[in-house]
Amino acid sequence: MNPAEDGPKRTVEGVVVKVLTHRRTDRGMSLEEFASRCVREGDVHELVTTDQDETRTGARIDRVGFLGFAEILRAGVVDRGDEVWLDGGRVGTVLGFDGCHLPNHYNILIRSDRPVSGGDLDLKPETRVLFRQA
Repeated sequence: MNPAEDGPKRTVEGVVVKVLTHRRTDRGMSLEEFASRCVREGDVHELVTTDQDETRTGARIDRVGFLGFAEILRAGVVDRGDEVWLDGGRVGTVLGFDGCHLPNHYNILIRSDRPVSGGDLDLKPETRVLFRQA
């Protein structure tokens, strides 16, 4: 994002609808060129953690932990660099988006210290998710 073009925004809110508990080191996701995506109320997107930090278009993301799927309860814009919070705990920041499952859903890639899964964080359905401007 260009800080000169990045004004304030509201927090995007959601809830976990399905927990995922696995990790991979060979996933092969590809980072989209977009630094932001609009999300609509009712959309469901997959939340994926990674310790990789490359943001160039097409960067291959292999080391991942799958948190789960989240339903968006409050529409808005999710930007690269947004903080991601689950039940009041900061998980990491949005690295970018992988569109391999479109038009069904985006994989929202979250930069964290290590790839963690929903099982690692003891997530449950209805866990609150927030995407907050950093």
